[in-house]
Amino acid sequence: MVDVIRKIEELRLNKNWTKYELAEEAGMPYSSLASIYSRKTPPKLEILSLICSALGVTLAQFFTENEQSETVTEEERNLLIKFRLLSDEKKKAIVAFLNN
Repeated sequence: MVDVIRKIEELRLNKNWTKYELAEEAGMPYSSLASIYSRKTPPKLEILSLICSALGVTLAQFFTENEQSETVTEEERNLLIKFRLLSDEKKKAIVAFLNN
């Protein structure tokens, strides 16, 4: 099982972020993040989702034991967000283009 707080810390340090920077990027109060660390209690799923998003990983990637799991770059995350906003027709056209 993944040690949630250890994994958050590992991913945070990989980005060279302070805890404050992580809280800012996740859009959450620093006090909430500090509480997670000091109480050593895993965050609720909604909060963990915000943290993962800020760190550029999906929840699935976060819970993958494999240390080799790739993180999603900011550019990839932005592309995915934009792709999800497209109409089905435009999505099909992009997929067809990429498959050529």
